[in-house]
Amino acid sequence: MTAVPTTKDEWRKRLLADRRTVPAHVRAAEAAALSASILELVGAGQTVCAYVPVGTEPGAKGVLDELARKRVQVLLPVVTGPSPLDWAAYDGTLQPGPHKLLQPPGERLGPAAIGAASVILIPALAVDKAGVRLGRGAGHYDRSLVYAAESAALVGVVRDQEFLERLPADRHDVRMTAILTPAGGVVEATNP
Repeated sequence: MTAVPTTKDEWRKRLLADRRTVPAHVRAAEAAALSASILELVGAGQTVCAYVPVGTEPGAKGVLDELARKRVQVLLPVVTGPSPLDWAAYDGTLQPGPHKLLQPPGERLGPAAIGAASVILIPALAVDKAGVRLGRGAGHYDRSLVYAAESAALVGVVRDQEFLERLPADRHDVRMTAILTPAGGVVEATNP
């Protein structure tokens, strides 16, 4: 039996190793389920901050086009350094960016653009029931979410096995208000 990780770095190593073992057909099925939930969550006229999955991250690029067809304004992150994320509107085109990211080539809207979003979809390695999110450790989202509207839904997107009972948390960690998994759909965080 493998010991339960206790530190964020131990959790990251385990979760990334587990993701590498997920077969492509399982990832595709999970992406389809996540996309269906996202399309139910976001309606015409809304602004959503989303992301383009990298490697084994859950999700699918195709949902961005479906959201745009629904007349949803989609903002995607643009990494410009260790500072908060910049944002750009998705218009169907993407270009390579740092960290193997695909990002829009259009006008940079600045970190405060996240404030227009009613729903913010946030990639994570894991999220616990209280909304504690474990990212990859660079802190881009924690520095960016301070610009989010107070009423915005902060939705951590993970695989079902990555929705955990409890994760270690630091004081600067921004908690999710909801968790989205393929089988469970959207679940509100308990935020003790």
